[in-house]
Amino acid sequence: MPAAMLPYACVLVLLGAHTAPAAGEAGGSRLRWEPHCQQPLPDRVPSSAILPPRLNGPWISTGCEVRPGPEFLTRAYTFYPSRLFRAHQFYYEDPFCGEPAHSLLVKGKVRLRRASWVTRGATEADYHLHKVGIVFHSRRALVDVTGRLNQTRAGRDCARRLPPARAWLPGALYELRSARAQGDCLEALGLTMHELSLVRVQRRLQPQPRASPRLVEELYLGDIHTDPAERRHYRPTGYQRPLQSALHHVQPCPACGLIARSDVHHPPVLPPPLALPLHLGGWWVSSGCEVRPAVLFLTRLFTFHGHSRSWEGYYHHFSDPACRQPTFTVYAAGRYTRGTPSTRVRGGTELVFEVTRAHVTPMDQVTTAMLNFSEPSSCGGAGAWSMGTERDVTATNGCLPLGIRLPHVEYELFKMEQDPLGQSLLFIGQRPTDGSSPDTPEKRPTSYQAPLVLCHGKAPDFSRPPQHRPSLQKHPSTGGLRIAPFPLLPLVLGLAFLHWL
Repeated sequence: MPAAMLPYACVLVLLGAHTAPAAGEAGGSRLRWEPHCQQPLPDRVPSSAILPPRLNGPWISTGCEVRPGPEFLTRAYTFYPSRLFRAHQFYYEDPFCGEPAHSLLVKGKVRLRRASWVTRGATEADYHLHKVGIVFHSRRALVDVTGRLNQTRAGRDCARRLPPARAWLPGALYELRSARAQGDCLEALGLTMHELSLVRVQRRLQPQPRASPRLVEELYLGDIHTDPAERRHYRPTGYQRPLQSALHHVQPCPACGLIARSDVHHPPVLPPPLALPLHLGGWWVSSGCEVRPAVLFLTRLFTFHGHSRSWEGYYHHFSDPACRQPTFTVYAAGRYTRGTPSTRVRGGTELVFEVTRAHVTPMDQVTTAMLNFSEPSSCGGAGAWSMGTERDVTATNGCLPLGIRLPHVEYELFKMEQDPLGQSLLFIGQRPTDGSSPDTPEKRPTSYQAPLVLCHGKAPDFSRPPQHRPSLQKHPSTGGLRIAPFPLLPLVLGLAFLHWL
């Protein structure tokens, strides 16, 4: 694919493209766009970062969020021109954010510093907390938090600030941190606000059904470490699920109004999403350029063959936060087990995935040179690598320079939902922050990555030789699609079996 085509291909994935094969004979050379897969504004930039970030105003979750643990919460943050901020975090007993447990009120000050030297497109910030208060919405929540505090010596001092369970008063605000009180009870609870140390604000055009695209503003804050014991020291290099401006957010959004009108005494009670049975057949794509810890930018595309419980997919890696400068692509394939309901994360399904095949395509000169300097037996055997050419690395048990190990097993967490626009979403377990792999049952994820979007229709045939696999490419005259060699497909897959995913 010509280099000039790469930005457009990113547009397809950034706008949540859906594709399906056209009707006709098998192996046909044309794909048709379904309504949700259309690229409505080919000559417009789908998203752009605001530099320096403008934080002023209210920012809200657009639904129930899942953090490692698992923890279920919604957030409503407000930033003021004076650099002061007020943050509400609402925690829940259930994965649908319908049963409030407790709410945190956090007040402080944040100061933007400089562009991040680690995460391209992000801005580093300093913050200082002035006050943190907690309101319990049930006696059970009070007992739970008190029990967590009593596990450490510092926590026992904090527990004395809370009332005994029999004296609980609904709506009472108890201070966990203030200028007057000594000690930091947030640390004892395993809570931090280090997410404020990495910031990105971007605007994008969100396609609307039967209407013009709507401007959406998003606030990306630093990611939360998957190991609670590491959160105190960890400084983010990736992002968590973005907040959206309360003034410029996706429509329709049943949760947005509820969250925007909430306060620490009146947490939002969200309507349950339309949960879908886990049916993995079909073709799934990233809805945007994804950022992972350790400075990884990627998009994902994969397909599941339900009748044989096999899967195939592409992980396309980039060097920039807009996913326009490709570095390398990994094709992977294998099998998966029948799913069982998760007992740890209600609403999730546990599966085991096996990776048995992998191909690598270097997409820039740096990656190509690195592979050519690697030991011949460590990645794809003898022979020179060339940019844009795919090679099979199965015979060498993967590709050591890229951290690919074969065969490989991962213990996964999946769930499916339907968004307010009727799109099917697939959530796959979040990768460990330390770069390791969930290769044992104890390391199975308890939270999710950004969702993938279903492209309706029959999945493409990835089993064909690389030179015969289809790819998406803009037709120069009609804006449609035609077939191109698949190794250059600039969409990417997302079941992360690699330690760097």
